Amino acid sequence: MAADFKLSCVLFDLDGTLVDTAPDLISCLNRALNIHGFDTVAPEIIKPFISFGAAAMINASRPELDDRLKAAILETMLTHYQNNIAEHTVFFSGMADTLAAIEAQGLKWGVVTNKRERFTNPLMDALKLTERAACIVSGDTTANPKPHPEPMLLACRQADVDPQECVYIGDALHDITAGKNAQMKTLAALYGYINPGDTPETWGADALIESPDQISTWIASLSCR
Repeated sequence: MAADFKLSCVLFDLDGTLVDTAPDLISCLNRALNIHGFDTVAPEIIKPFISFGAAAMINASRPELDDRLKAAILETMLTHYQNNIAEHTVFFSGMADTLAAIEAQGLKWGVVTNKRERFTNPLMDALKLTERAACIVSGDTTANPKPHPEPMLLACRQADVDPQECVYIGDALHDITAGKNAQMKTLAALYGYINPGDTPETWGADALIESPDQISTWIASLSCR
């Protein structure tokens, strides 16, 4: 890492990085499957696909279904999710303290997610994060979602920071690619929804972090360079 790197803003992916949305998403998926006459699926089967969206979760749970039925299950799932946006969603352990520490250092932070605005904004409100975040960019806020750099650059404009003074933290390859495409530093969140077949060590992130606490450790290390 360049010795003259200055950190101004910490940007987070939402699902699987900033907050643990898996309990709500999996609950709504299983509710939709039941409504359409199918058995529920085990959380461990679906969790690795959360970062790729609800359609990917459905495809992983019932790959044999035709597109029409998958679309019907998807609509039911998303309706339930919108109406139950944060029943069981919580911060990952240590994340609340990490955000407080970032703010205490006078750094900005924000969210760049591929989740749609109809879900992102109510979730941020429910968690009382909207007023704290310097920027919130969703998957449909810009014409191109991650890994395209467009949402990353919009987040920087909203937060009034230079992309080269940002670090982006995510739990999927498209997160790290998006950050790198925008000339940001990147951290791969190994505590997130990592697929068993993933190889985060090959993604090109500046560091791999196993817990939110390690974000603070990484930030502190910058002053030692």
